[in-house]
Amino acid sequence: MGVWVSQQDLAGLAAAHLRRPGLVVLTGVPGAGRSTLLRRVAQAAAGPVHAGGGLAMLAGVPALALSRAVKARLPAHDVPLLAEAVRSRVRTGLLVLDDLQYADPATLAALPHLATRIRVVAALRTPHRIPEATVAALRGAATAWLDIAPLDPPAAADLVRRTAGHLDGAAVAAVVARAGGNPLAITALARAAGAGRGTPDTDIDQVAYAIATALADLPRAARTALAALGLLGRPAPPALLGAGAQALHEAGLVHDTGDGIVAVSAYVAEIAAGLLDADARTELHRALATAVPDAEAARHLAAAGDHPQAYRKALAAADHTTGGDRADLLLFACACPGVTVTARVRVAAADALLAAGRPHAAAAVLATPGPLGVEADVLRGEALLQAGDPVAARAAVAPVPDAAAATVVAARDRVLLLADLACDPVTAADTAEKIIARHPTPPPGVAAALAAVRAAHRTPGWERELAAAASAATDPLTARWSAWLLVGHLIADGRLADAARSARSAAAACGAALAYSWQTRFLAVAGWAEVLQGHTLPPSAADLVATAPTSVADDVVRKGADLADRALPPDARAYALAATALVEADTGLLAAARARLATPQEHPATAWVAREAAWLDGQPERAAAPAEACTAGLLTGLQHITSRWAAYDTGGRSRTPAGDAAPAIPAGLPDAARRTLTAWATGTGFTAAAQAWAGTARREQIRCLLAAGLQEADPDRAVAALLEAEHLADEAGLVVLAGRARRGLRRHRVHRDTRSPRSGTNLTRRELDVLHLVAAGEPTRRIAGQLGIAAETVDTHIRAGMRKLGARTRTEAAALALTQLESGRFHPPPAGRDHPGSPDRSPPPERGAPRDRSDRSDRSDREDGR
Repeated sequence: MGVWVSQQDLAGLAAAHLRRPGLVVLTGVPGAGRSTLLRRVAQAAAGPVHAGGGLAMLAGVPALALSRAVKARLPAHDVPLLAEAVRSRVRTGLLVLDDLQYADPATLAALPHLATRIRVVAALRTPHRIPEATVAALRGAATAWLDIAPLDPPAAADLVRRTAGHLDGAAVAAVVARAGGNPLAITALARAAGAGRGTPDTDIDQVAYAIATALADLPRAARTALAALGLLGRPAPPALLGAGAQALHEAGLVHDTGDGIVAVSAYVAEIAAGLLDADARTELHRALATAVPDAEAARHLAAAGDHPQAYRKALAAADHTTGGDRADLLLFACACPGVTVTARVRVAAADALLAAGRPHAAAAVLATPGPLGVEADVLRGEALLQAGDPVAARAAVAPVPDAAAATVVAARDRVLLLADLACDPVTAADTAEKIIARHPTPPPGVAAALAAVRAAHRTPGWERELAAAASAATDPLTARWSAWLLVGHLIADGRLADAARSARSAAAACGAALAYSWQTRFLAVAGWAEVLQGHTLPPSAADLVATAPTSVADDVVRKGADLADRALPPDARAYALAATALVEADTGLLAAARARLATPQEHPATAWVAREAAWLDGQPERAAAPAEACTAGLLTGLQHITSRWAAYDTGGRSRTPAGDAAPAIPAGLPDAARRTLTAWATGTGFTAAAQAWAGTARREQIRCLLAAGLQEADPDRAVAALLEAEHLADEAGLVVLAGRARRGLRRHRVHRDTRSPRSGTNLTRRELDVLHLVAAGEPTRRIAGQLGIAAETVDTHIRAGMRKLGARTRTEAAALALTQLESGRFHPPPAGRDHPGSPDRSPPPERGAPRDRSDRSDRSDREDGR
């Protein structure tokens, strides 16, 4: 028999697990005290509490459990976006979800995402009907899965006495024996006994029967009011509940909040609703529909089976809202069964969905057996174009005649031009000339498409025209699409700072307009541009480099992972993944980068990062595949540069011998990329190429300096280049490239040992890294994977840290190290770095003499660099 754990102890255990982001699931049978335990956990938690949960009668409402918690409508159409919307509202607070068994699939799918970002505690009743695969996913994401045990006899007897204090010992024993340790059954049976109906000596073992008995004692008006709370799923004003509210208060089943009356237990309220027969439930849904706003009324009417009226209410609500909420209501109206949806409503729904960044849903709304008119045709073409199907987009607008309204013809021409641009840029130039002739003064949408064609061909003035199209003066859809093109072209030209600035500005505008899908695109591509540009630590953080070298990189990785979790469009997901993996690889977290890129990568950004990470990981054969790019620009140049490095590391020649054909340098590359590839072809010019990268891409500047150090025949120039590469890499936190610079310096007998003396009492940088992860609760294997070192090496660093700090356990060592760091009493050992102007040059060893210490440490430095 297992050890009994009190609910108070279980609450403390759950609160301990919730000191950091994670998911704690409390499971138990009906009436086991899940809601009470959730309240105890919430009271013990730091920060604000956001409480919500599922409802049996509204289990099909998307994201209802989460919406109740954060008191906001949520984008339930996309799980990662839903998780981000909840995370942005909860932040450092605690998300509490009751009755998870009634949660909709979107809520259940979002919990694993939320578990990595915020603190979540949820209660799940058993038995339930959640699919086994979903339960397995929740268990895999959960920090703790805690079963609520029944109350032991003394605790059960105490609960009976607190509920009905006048019961004698025999009655108390009978209640305890029949309730089976279930708190809800104990309470119901004790109240029944205390009401003077005698000792409950009949067969009433089932909790459901106890609840039904309790509810049967209420007046009919009170049962109806409690059922209304169960269907409503939110606090209700007293007037809505009528005369039954007073009886519910007296029974202790409801309590007042600032927003109205709410049931003490949502489960009990749902049981009350479940006791209604089908006709009564339908009538109650209809009654609620008359007392709530139109948006809620539409869903209650749909639950009552009155789809025509639900359709009308949804349209009425849509007329008084904007953004994503309007798109959701119109989509709901279009999905009402048995209702003839007019073409006007479908067009309005598609227009709202496109503005919200949901082109696939917009195209689906307009996919009907019969024609909807030319306006619907151009909207469907625009939706298909944004969904990435230019061929289908061209076919969708083909029926639109030249005799159509001017605005419709302009929209058609825009789709045709952009479809041509996506399929054949040369043809697009000819199409543009025809459209210019047809529209001497082009409307905003056409002007934006023409600007896109000029941008693709880099016609003088293209940037100004595309920026004008992206301004707020145009319609939102055209502005967002144009801003996306502008950012892409700026990145292709190597203008990363301008691209990041434009993307951040566009993301802010989209966020203000509740266009979250577009916002995630811009946030992701801004992060990608900033990572490529390079991060330099601020002066105020200079002291942190020695004590916590991974802190800034960890912050970048967290932001990138957050974006990857939020991103809806494939481009946004790919850019966020590429940025995160590149930062991880550059800062030595190669195992984490490999894990992110384990699946084949089709997007150009992630494909290049996968090859770049392999090169950084000392696997040049995996990075030497010829770059396959159908477009020009910065990314194509980076792919070719990585190929050159991989060829060099696998033993290839650094320059092309006379008479041999040099590898072709693609056209349309930024100047810095073209200079770098030219230097690889000729074996000279790397220093000038590095200068071209300055201010554009820090890591590529460093790689050019590394190449100069390897290719330069003059030792003094080679050392100078390597010293500068090392300095820039250390400044930017690029651990692997810094390690490569130090290995290059060793070839010139320049000692760059940065480790502490073995007999010293100060922690080394690697020991700090390891103890930092130990303090974060990471096991040895996970630490080894994150730092790219062996598990045995991790144990060695932990033992060394324990010895230096006088700790008896690894946890104590980690706590002492963090305490010293936070209090400022810890001073890291000197880095051992020589002044760049006076490198420590050692003479070469005599033949047969043992290699010096720096040569023997080459492998360990390579390991640390990874």
